[in-house]
Amino acid sequence: MKAIEARLPRESDKSFIVFREHGCFFPVPWHYHPEYELVQVTKSTGRRMVGDHIGYFDEGDLVLMGPLLPHVWVNDEQYIHGKEDNAADAVVVQFVENFLGENFLQIPEMENLKKVLQLSAFGLEITGDTRNRINELMKKMLNASGLMRLSMLFTIFDLLANSKEYKILASPAFLNNSNLHQSNRFNNITEYIMRNFDQEISLNEAAAAANMATTTFCNFFKEHYRVTFMEYVTEIRIGHACKLLSDPTKNIVEAAYESGFNNLANFNRQFKKLKSMTPSEYRKMLEI
Repeated sequence: MKAIEARLPRESDKSFIVFREHGCFFPVPWHYHPEYELVQVTKSTGRRMVGDHIGYFDEGDLVLMGPLLPHVWVNDEQYIHGKEDNAADAVVVQFVENFLGENFLQIPEMENLKKVLQLSAFGLEITGDTRNRINELMKKMLNASGLMRLSMLFTIFDLLANSKEYKILASPAFLNNSNLHQSNRFNNITEYIMRNFDQEISLNEAAAAANMATTTFCNFFKEHYRVTFMEYVTEIRIGHACKLLSDPTKNIVEAAYESGFNNLANFNRQFKKLKSMTPSEYRKMLEI
């Protein structure tokens, strides 16, 4: 299944989009677009796919996504077949990076927001009190206009810039994004993994790339990435496999071996462990 490019119409007298998606179900297929997007589900339940991440949504779910990140929200059966009394409902906010000028994000006050927007390349599930406060603002924005509408968006930016209440969704391998603001040490580790995850990979060589002793590297990696080095490599490989599985010309065996797995049984086991479904079930779900 290939993602399509989808666009929402922008009114000529407004610098960004606030849109209500309302109907029996959310109709937009697996898609991407050049705008940043906040999606708040106000009614409905179901599954959402963001990159290679598969999650479940219900009322209040809030996700921030960066430009060109493929995604889709799939309603549960009762909404699709019109059996639910309340129709599916969502509020969507979209904006491009330069909607207030080319240098908008370059001013000092935007530094923290820039970091969050960089992370949104992977998709961020916003949680906790931050989610509740942003959800209320997004609902009010539907009926606001002019400076009040823009002011609410800036309040949302401030909440995002000063919060740690989010979860990263897609894996780095799905996007192969190396543009995040990182130290040279992180860049060296990331570059080594991205260059070598599809073949035999060495813990000692990774430590050398980071200019660290192996034991020190293992401790550093676990502290900063919250998983072991090999657990992270496995996540990268599975993320790449998901990208290959979205290509109908690739079969499951090819996806496994081209992602660095030399054993199909191990690939199936690791895939199910991380995605809670088999590779064939994942591919079938892409057909929706």
